[in-house]
Amino acid sequence: MSMDKKIEQKKGLKKKHIGYIVLGVFLIVIIYFAFFTDKTSTYRVSKERLVIDEVKFGEFDDYHTITGQVEPIATIYLDAREGGRVEERLIEEGSMVKEGDVILRLSNPDLSMSILNSEAQLAEKSNFLRNTMVTMEQERLQIKRELLNLEYDITKKKREYERNKVLFEDNLIAEEEYLTSKETFEFASRSYELYIERQKQDSIFRNIQIKQMEDNLDKMRLNLDLVRRRQENLNIKAPVDGQLGMLEAEIGQSISRGQSVGQINVLTSHRVTALIDEHYIDRVRAGLLGHFDRNGKEYELRVRRVYPQVRDNRFEIDMTFTGEVPENIRTGQTYHIELQLGEAQEAIMIKKGGFFQATGGQWIYVVDPSGEFALRRDISLGEQNPIYYEVTEGLQPGEKVVVSNYESFGDNEKLVFK
Repeated sequence: MSMDKKIEQKKGLKKKHIGYIVLGVFLIVIIYFAFFTDKTSTYRVSKERLVIDEVKFGEFDDYHTITGQVEPIATIYLDAREGGRVEERLIEEGSMVKEGDVILRLSNPDLSMSILNSEAQLAEKSNFLRNTMVTMEQERLQIKRELLNLEYDITKKKREYERNKVLFEDNLIAEEEYLTSKETFEFASRSYELYIERQKQDSIFRNIQIKQMEDNLDKMRLNLDLVRRRQENLNIKAPVDGQLGMLEAEIGQSISRGQSVGQINVLTSHRVTALIDEHYIDRVRAGLLGHFDRNGKEYELRVRRVYPQVRDNRFEIDMTFTGEVPENIRTGQTYHIELQLGEAQEAIMIKKGGFFQATGGQWIYVVDPSGEFALRRDISLGEQNPIYYEVTEGLQPGEKVVVSNYESFGDNEKLVFK
């Protein structure tokens, strides 16, 4: 009887077991990286290179520091009211002037010739009017003489008519002689009346003609006065008391009518002008107060005017002193002024820093309590002053944040400190 031989199984790993093991390890690695590793993009940086500051809660003073320059309270520009050639400079730049002082003398030959022509025309019209009035007076006397002759003739013819009437009634003269004397008297009477009417019409015409000529003469006199005033305008005078500033006119230079030749600074008071970033244009208005310190004394200013034009991303304001003015104040001096934009209030604050240029104030790196790294966090900022930003959302007092420049950090969400 034959017996079956027992086959012994080999001990150790079989090929199929190695495959299972590899697959298991691979799955474990995937699970580990998926659930147990930090996938946050990181950037390693030396902590000594960073500026780290603590988030604070306190009184936020809403002001903006501006640089103001002292200017005269008003500047009056000197314009040439008449064109001409500069003959003389009587006052130099920087000198004090009084209203009416002659600063420049100009000459204008064409204007002088115009005055001579106007004077000649006026003399000619005056002589013509005088001669016309003499002629009219002679005509008036002639008419008066003729009226006297007519009156005398009427008197004679009336007397003859009345005598012939009596004689005709007594049948002493012929009817024809009577009627002739009557008709002659009536004709002379009507001629006299007609001449009287002519005299009245001539008188009216003469009065109208003389009135027109006198009006023309008055207009010519007025025109001559205006031309003479134009000649007086060749003297450029100070319109107000003040200090002569810029004077752009040299002897021999031709100046056009209306051309600006200089300015006078009114020094009865002063104003302070400043240029402000357009970011604040909606918050700056007339009436806001500002102050600055000079030699240990504080001076207060009030915004008088806000100019709406924006140039080179800045707009301009004028400020005037509300009280005492600094001693020895001079045009051109500069003051560093704290312009108060609003009332002080309690707020969460962070210091201003270079981070704002990279983030626009929309996020910031917040340092972990361990101090080993910092994570990016979205925030919201409100108002700002020269030192702090007001934090409206995203940070709490006591937290620490990186406020230095983020230029080299890219879009990494985590900073790991070395």
